[in-house]
Amino acid sequence: MRTLLNILIKELLQLKRDPKILPILFMAPVIQLTLLGYAATTDIKRVELAVCDLDRTAASRQVVDRFTSSKYFRVTGTVDSQEQFTPLLQSGKARVALTIPAGFEAERSAGRPARVQLVADGADAMSGTIGLAYAATVLQDASVAAGTLPLVNLRPTVLYNPDLVSRNYMVPGILGLIIMIMTMMLTAMAVVRESELGTMEQLLVTPLTPGQLIVGKLVPYALVGLVEVFTVLPVVLFWFKVPLRGSFLTLLLLTLPYMLCTLGLGLFISTLAQTQQQAMMLSAFVFILPQMLLSGFAFPIQNMPAFFRAVTYLVPLRYYLVILRGVFLKGVGLSVLWPQALALLVMGMAILGLARLRFRRRLG
Repeated sequence: MRTLLNILIKELLQLKRDPKILPILFMAPVIQLTLLGYAATTDIKRVELAVCDLDRTAASRQVVDRFTSSKYFRVTGTVDSQEQFTPLLQSGKARVALTIPAGFEAERSAGRPARVQLVADGADAMSGTIGLAYAATVLQDASVAAGTLPLVNLRPTVLYNPDLVSRNYMVPGILGLIIMIMTMMLTAMAVVRESELGTMEQLLVTPLTPGQLIVGKLVPYALVGLVEVFTVLPVVLFWFKVPLRGSFLTLLLLTLPYMLCTLGLGLFISTLAQTQQQAMMLSAFVFILPQMLLSGFAFPIQNMPAFFRAVTYLVPLRYYLVILRGVFLKGVGLSVLWPQALALLVMGMAILGLARLRFRRRLG
């Protein structure tokens, strides 16, 4: 234990003496979370709308007013014919085009369904799809205001994130991403740096066993990961105002098996790379980017092809995102999240075992 403690102290002193690493440890995560917290959002507001009112009556103007007074749309063009929509949609000045045909008020006065046409820009699929959904809501409200009952009186109730703010969903995911990046890359680069500087050979002639050397390398960066949580969490709670409905201790407890996976991956990368630059490139493109794409952070897993859905079960970030969003938004604990915690623990032990085997072979 004394030998292991000396290795831990040596690693922490090495971190302290590196003037470049301290800003990365404490400032970079806050900056990353702030930038990504604003950039990584699926909320779409003020969709660009072009209007063609061919009826030009009080009823048609009432419908247009519903759109202009809505927080969902801003009118960026008013045209006299549908052919004039094309340049607006092609240039991106409009994402949705609304046409109110002639005879709109007459159809409504006669008690018949009055129709309008909506055209969305499919090149920007998200804005177009969400714009159509917003427009359907506005038109339903307009029909109720006009005294026409909709076919279905829908009264939805949203649990856990009632305002449907995507930031509440994305920011906890960014926290998991930051922990992965910091612990994985720092571990990989720290071990490779020993080889580059030639100090790994000096460690090998000491009475250290490979197991002690691995633990001595990993524990300091596990502590760094916990420090990252304490550093970034105030930004999540007080700047972005993401609710923490669950227990902070539960969050910390379930973060440990996740860091076991990321630290193990960092050690595994160090056995593949010869230089710190190689370690950084391998971390970014072989391990971090695929996890972002396959974890459900950016794209829903249920929308992926069957093969890639199966691959996602090998992605640690997938399970940790469920934990983060469960603790933050749903307030659930270990009684609900134990399958994810168990999966991370088993996966972390397997990754660490494989990394330790390769590390021993490299030392040999």
